[in-house]
Amino acid sequence: MQLVLATSNQGKLREFSQFFGEKLLPYSDIIPSFEIVEDGDSFAANALIKARAIYDRLDKDAVVIADDSGISVPLLSGEPGIYSARYAGINASDKDNLNKLIAFIKAKGMKRMPAYYTAALALVCSEGEFVVHGWMHGDVIDEARGEGGFGYDPMFIPESYERTLGELSGEIKSAFSHRTKALRLMQPILNMIKEKR
Repeated sequence: MQLVLATSNQGKLREFSQFFGEKLLPYSDIIPSFEIVEDGDSFAANALIKARAIYDRLDKDAVVIADDSGISVPLLSGEPGIYSARYAGINASDKDNLNKLIAFIKAKGMKRMPAYYTAALALVCSEGEFVVHGWMHGDVIDEARGEGGFGYDPMFIPESYERTLGELSGEIKSAFSHRTKALRLMQPILNMIKEKR
C-alpha cells in the first residue's frame, strides 16, 4: 500500500509521516505536479478535490491523503475561511494575508476577536472516500507576535493560553492543533484500510 500526500510541502510531509509512523510520499515524486483548482465551498470539499484529482492519476493501490485548512473569524462573517491562503490576493504571502486580517480587526475598533482554525483531511482509496475535521479555538489579535509557526499563527492565541502560536513552541502547538486533532481521527480509518488489505 502506497501512502501519498497531496502536497510537496516538506513541513507537512514530515508532520504527517511522524504522526502515522511511516513515510508518506509527496505526489510530485510519483507524477508531474499539476494545477488543481480548489473551487469547493468548504474545507472538506477542497480537500476531497485535491485527493480525488491525484488518486485518479495513480495506481489504484494508492491511498491519497489531502488536507485543506484555514482560519475563520465569526465577527468578520467567517472570513478568511476557505480563502485563508489567498486572502490578500492570489499571489499574496503569509505576511500579506496576516496584515490584511489585522487591518480588518483594527477597522472594527477591536483588539481581540474570537476565531478558530479548521483542518479537513480527506482520504481517497479503492475502499472509498473519507473526511475528518479538527478545530482549534481561540482569539485573533490586532498585532503579530512571535516568529514561530506560519500563516496567521503570530496573531492567534489559543484557548487557555496568553501567547500566540508564533510565540509558543512547535511541540506545544502540535499537541492540540487542529491538524493534530484531524490526524487522530484519520488514524483509525487508515488502520481499517490496512486490515482490509
